[in-house]
Amino acid sequence: MSETATAEARRPSGPFSAFERMIAWRYLRSRRRDSFISVIAGFSFTGIMLGVATLIIVMAVMNGFRAELLTRILGINGHIVMQPMDRPFDDYADLIKRIDAIPGITYAIPVVEGQALVQGNVGTPTGALVRGLRGEDLAKLKMISDNIKQGTLQGFDDSGGIAIGTGMAQLLGLSIGDSLTIISPDGDVTPFGVTPRVKAYKVVAIFAIGMSDFDKSVVIMPLSQAQLFFNQENKVQSIEVYVDNPDNVDALKKPIEEVAGRQLLLTDWRQRNQAFFSALSVERNVMFMILTLIVLVAALNIISGLIMLVKDKGSDIAILRTMGATSGSILRIFLMTGAAIGTAGTVAGVVLGILVCLNVERIREFFSWITGTVIFNPEFYFLSQLPAKMDAGETISVIAMALGLSFLATLFPAWRAAKLDPVEALRYE
Repeated sequence: MSETATAEARRPSGPFSAFERMIAWRYLRSRRRDSFISVIAGFSFTGIMLGVATLIIVMAVMNGFRAELLTRILGINGHIVMQPMDRPFDDYADLIKRIDAIPGITYAIPVVEGQALVQGNVGTPTGALVRGLRGEDLAKLKMISDNIKQGTLQGFDDSGGIAIGTGMAQLLGLSIGDSLTIISPDGDVTPFGVTPRVKAYKVVAIFAIGMSDFDKSVVIMPLSQAQLFFNQENKVQSIEVYVDNPDNVDALKKPIEEVAGRQLLLTDWRQRNQAFFSALSVERNVMFMILTLIVLVAALNIISGLIMLVKDKGSDIAILRTMGATSGSILRIFLMTGAAIGTAGTVAGVVLGILVCLNVERIREFFSWITGTVIFNPEFYFLSQLPAKMDAGETISVIAMALGLSFLATLFPAWRAAKLDPVEALRYE
């Protein structure tokens, strides 16, 4: 013990005084004979840092994944889909005007759609979803109209052409001006049976919204052409309603039914994607619990390191007690020692997690280049790039959890140090 420490120990001091902080800092510094304890403290710091960073990164990526999918799904599909139960929508124009007047509804669009086979310049025929939309409605779908890579949607209604995604264009070897052959099994009835309907349409626009399934399998054609192709003259199969607040769709169903004045089947975006978003939520919660174990293991390292430190510093603790240091002072010294490791690891983990989240797409591209493989392949993950969206509430929860575990881990070793009997500790010195 140095003369400075002796003088500080004899001087009355309050909780977490300069004397207690000085002793805790000295126990944290690495010395040759305490190198093993310092190694354990280093592993504890690294474990907490990596655990906190991993939690932040994984939660941010999963939040970004959900947000991007939600934005794209709600950007190309109606928040509420209306389907008739009594008779077809042959009065859809007037019905849409009444629906548009409901407060909280952005717009409603008529849709004709059907499954078909499509054939391009190369490759074999593949399945596609053909959607018939009016040009004015297509302009409202910003996920499509703002992501036209080739061609244009101007004059779409009168063009007699179609719009396809970049995935389908690459798969079938198509570009602007080429013809796409569409084959529908619901064709014309002849004396020899039903013959498939086959018609070629010129490609006038190619879009890329970032969802591989949509870009590869959806064909958009003018509503009038779709009505003719699918035998739906002067009527539509459904009306898709877009609302100001997608979370408020339940409150708008009754007003829609009232203005329609007929029996309707209404399904909202949550019902149509319930299994998908439920699976994302379960996976997110399970990942949080699993990754929390990393921080827990690091906290256990703090316990083992402090217990060894208490055992190694038994004589020092006894001398401090004989010089007037209270058991509360000893408790606080070791609390600060362990808490410093946890706090420093948590802060470093938050910084590391934020840096990775801000550069996650560059990191993905770098590792893809290093390994020569496609990491986060859009064909399997629906999105063209790796998203990350940090949530302030979740980040604060991770920080609180890491600090809480770190502080809890210091309680037992600090309590043992405070209860150490000076006589027993100095008996064999």
